[in-house]
Amino acid sequence: MKSKTSLLIGVAMFSAFSAAAQTNIVSSPDGKLKLNLTCESGTLSYSVNYDGNTFLEKSPLGLITDIGDFTKSLQQTGFKIDTVAFDYSVRTLKKSEVKGKATRAVWNISVDGNPVYDIVFMVENNDIAFKYQFHRYPVKGEERFCAVINDDRTFFNFPNGTTTFLSAQMPGGTGWARTAPSYELPYFVDKPTGDNANGAGFVFPCLFKTPSGWVSISETGVTSAYCGSHLVCDKNSSYKIANPIESDFNYNGTSAPGIPLPGETPWRTITLGTTLAPIAESTVMWDFVEPLYSPSKEYTYGAGTWSWIIGFDESVNYKDQKEYIDFTAKMGFVSVLVDNWWDTQIGRDSIEILSKYALSKGVSLFLWYNSNGYWNDAPQTPRNIMNNIINRRKEMAWMKSIGIRGIKVDFFGSDKQQTMQLYEDILADANDFGLEVIFHGATLPRGWEKMYPNFIGSEAVLASENLHFGNDFCNLESYNATLHPIIRNSVASMDYGGVTFNDYFNTANDTTIWGGHRVTSDVFQLGVSVLFQCPLNHLALYPRVTKENEPWKLQFLKDVPTLWDDIKFIDGYPGKNLILARRHKDTWYIVAINADEKPLKKTINLPMLKRDITLYSDDMKLNGSVKPMKVSANGTYQINVPHNGAAIFVGKE
Repeated sequence: MKSKTSLLIGVAMFSAFSAAAQTNIVSSPDGKLKLNLTCESGTLSYSVNYDGNTFLEKSPLGLITDIGDFTKSLQQTGFKIDTVAFDYSVRTLKKSEVKGKATRAVWNISVDGNPVYDIVFMVENNDIAFKYQFHRYPVKGEERFCAVINDDRTFFNFPNGTTTFLSAQMPGGTGWARTAPSYELPYFVDKPTGDNANGAGFVFPCLFKTPSGWVSISETGVTSAYCGSHLVCDKNSSYKIANPIESDFNYNGTSAPGIPLPGETPWRTITLGTTLAPIAESTVMWDFVEPLYSPSKEYTYGAGTWSWIIGFDESVNYKDQKEYIDFTAKMGFVSVLVDNWWDTQIGRDSIEILSKYALSKGVSLFLWYNSNGYWNDAPQTPRNIMNNIINRRKEMAWMKSIGIRGIKVDFFGSDKQQTMQLYEDILADANDFGLEVIFHGATLPRGWEKMYPNFIGSEAVLASENLHFGNDFCNLESYNATLHPIIRNSVASMDYGGVTFNDYFNTANDTTIWGGHRVTSDVFQLGVSVLFQCPLNHLALYPRVTKENEPWKLQFLKDVPTLWDDIKFIDGYPGKNLILARRHKDTWYIVAINADEKPLKKTINLPMLKRDITLYSDDMKLNGSVKPMKVSANGTYQINVPHNGAAIFVGKE
């Protein structure tokens, strides 16, 4: 990863003081978004308007710590506004080159004349990022050098009539083998506000539809210096930030994060718009974070293969993995993910032989590891390596010596600060040995693609493995695919592990054997390789089945990139349909999918297509075909996409 960030600052000052209330207004660079900040009767609040409409009503701010309750008896002692311009390049994001401006506001807050914290706001045209920056606050005349954040009283109060698109937070120590939370529950779609799911709240990102438009809430910049937070419904249409659940991590570690003084919280983010385009296209998760270390080498990316989704545990053997290496090389892909139990079912000596063989074919291996040491009951091996610095670095040195490309680490089950430390330690150590990192059974990445240059992506979603487990999930495949690019994948790379041509998720491709039955079309599967963004994407292709498919399908997967330079939301509604465009260099891939029972008949405007194009599409029986097309004179195209089908336009600017 290569990253550069520059700040161009133009300073202005603004303060509005009165005896009763102090009100400050922060406008976005284009003037459409208004952030209203108020200090009144010792309390802080904010509201958000866009284009004259209310998106967030008056919402409290503040923190309760072990050194004081900083939600009351507060005074505004200063308020400054300036302008920030940012310019950076990160190849692994949904936009490789990012340039923008934000209005920065710094709100100085004191208690009894002693500075407590500043709240820093970055306001872009459709985004707000804000964080608390603590000072070294004296308690009874004694200077304090650290604090514990017992309760974050940051609220998001939505207008009446708001509906939600949320995934519940899983209580710690629940789920299979006590591996929860893993960010792997389905979404509640278009549900009224006021519910708190299983009582634990909801994972980020959280999507809301207000009477005026759409709002996405999340956070970014989380490191070992803080915990990962989530959202809970306080009452009715009011939501607030919450610390991790005490039972996370088998009750190990504290739920309340500790910070040094001076110190700060992560950025909380709000993205909004009258359509879903600002949410799908937002880069606020990376705009104000910086790389935490330099890459130890130039990391490369591409497509790969993965046997487990089709062959399950039994496929993790020497013979099958060698077959996958040969197939991966033939497809021109870059890696093979060798999943759990490889240490016992293949063995370390044979892994060395496999790695050498793969390298001779221009392919390299990812190896699966269990993060678990003492916090859940997941039995899969290798265990008790990634959680111990001595074992971990010894293992990584061995991996480097035999040419392993990277690691997939699974079963974390916590958002506590102690777990964030483990994520960071694994990433930093892996970089020392030139290893790329994927996390599964894991938390949402929060700006990590830019912060940790060897980070690839995380699962943190109800992902493709569930297709193997039964038809219920298969029947929802297109439905979920309309959600993920707008919700989960809009804020971070998503290692979903999809794209298959198998009719059944087993090696025999047989209805009589265990494994879900795929109901989506082959063109839909091609479309998923575009819709779901991850810079190194391990596909659920089975070598022998792909030989039976038309060459144009395989050629599409050989050609489709995993690195993107731009993204455009065209149309859609979560749970019904989606039309999304991604660009690599001068080539656009525009994908339309349909989860609705009725065909998606629509005229779409694609002005970015300037030369002859190729259309991949389904008929009403989900039979796919490919044909060349001429560029439309007026830039519009007719689509007719069946249920569980897709249409894909590929063309150059």
